[in-house]
Order: sequence, then structure tokens, then C-alpha cells
Amino acid sequence: QVQLVESGGGLVQAGGSLRLSCAASGRTFSSHNIGWFRQAAGKEREFVACISRIGSNLLYSDSVAGRFTISRDNSKNTVHLQMNSLKPEDTAVYYCAAARNYYGAALRQFEYWGQGTLVTVSE
Repeated sequence: QVQLVESGGGLVQAGGSLRLSCAASGRTFSSHNIGWFRQAAGKEREFVACISRIGSNLLYSDSVAGRFTISRDNSKNTVHLQMNSLKPEDTAVYYCAAARNYYGAALRQFEYWGQGTLVTVSE
């Protein structure tokens, strides 16, 4: 079992930066691939980024590639999402999720989810 708690969301102006964190409990954190997803108001949840168990593989959606960076520190059971050059269209609730045997962008393959943190990007 993995429990996930996101933090770091807030209000930022377009062009600014935020760093989201996903803190995990459980001794099996390093056995899980971790993904970030987001859900804007009235829209479906969508993939943002994924990092493999030891951080050797990274995957990004086209909409955030080159602006967002995912990283993890298994000694601290933490995953970060550094978000730069933010745009109003990045406004959403951001969720982290864990998958023991899946690495990729498919939302339904992730077994554990956090409650989300709201990111609002103003014009």
C-alpha cells in the first residue's frame, strides 16, 4: 500500500514557476513508478509526466515537455514536479499516482492516488 500527499500548489502569474511535491508513505515507494496527472475544471484528467522506479526513465506529455521536470528522491519517499514558464492553460488540480508494474501515460494503470493540489495560473 502506498499513500500519496501532494503539496506546493498555489496561484502564480503566467511565465512563473511552481514546484509540486508528492510525499509517499510505505516501504515500497521505490518499487513504484510515479506519475503526475492534472484535471482542469470541466475536463477529463490527463497525463503530465511519469518517472520510473529509480528515475532512469522520464516521460512527458507534449503540452509540458521542455517546461516541466519530474524527479524523485527515494531516500525521502518524494517526487517533485518543477513547473516553469507556466501558462493559464496549465491551471488544474494536479495529482500524483503510483503504479507498481506500469510505466507510462495510461491513467487507469495507476493503482494509488493522492488528493490533488490546485495550481492556478493567472494572465
